[in-house]
Amino acid sequence: MVRGGKSRSRPAVGAVVSRCAECRGYEYGGAPACAACRDLVDGIVEDEWRSFARHWGVGREQEVALAEMVAEEPDRHDWRVVDAALDRIRCSDCGERMSRGPVGCAACDLAHGFRYAAIETDRPGVPAGNEHAVRVNVSVVRRPRMTSGNELLVRRLLLPFLLVGCLPTVEEAQRLSGLVKRSSPAQKASVAERAVEDLFRR
Repeated sequence: MVRGGKSRSRPAVGAVVSRCAECRGYEYGGAPACAACRDLVDGIVEDEWRSFARHWGVGREQEVALAEMVAEEPDRHDWRVVDAALDRIRCSDCGERMSRGPVGCAACDLAHGFRYAAIETDRPGVPAGNEHAVRVNVSVVRRPRMTSGNELLVRRLLLPFLLVGCLPTVEEAQRLSGLVKRSSPAQKASVAERAVEDLFRR
């Protein structure tokens, strides 16, 4: 893999995963606890939104209207644009960013379900389904209270490798999940980190 292949918001396919100076884990994989990694994950969504808004000639004062249009037709837009649009809309039921509200908010749950109608396009050179895996893991990391601690741990640790084009098989992902479930609370993180590194070490 080629070192230094990172674009503005996400690494290039084939890049080497890099360590985060703040949390010392792999970049992106420390989110949501690590602020630097959290900013990188948000950047995946926000950079695409900025490009989309520029294309439409929309300034900040018109972003909510554009976001509402996107949310009405998620199947016509890239998933990053849809996720960024939902961030700009306030839920009328709970007041949080749309789809990011508390567990049980019906409006947020509905919006979260509709977001998966968005377009997912695999980048050249990645296994089929890589972009779907990226988008699911980004969604989980950005909505951590909506999932179990075990799932969040696995998905955040896989994310840096998915971003450079790797993709575990279903069997590999299931084995990793089972390993985490069987590990003691004190060892879960270190066991999962080693297992993910071993999984993608070629």
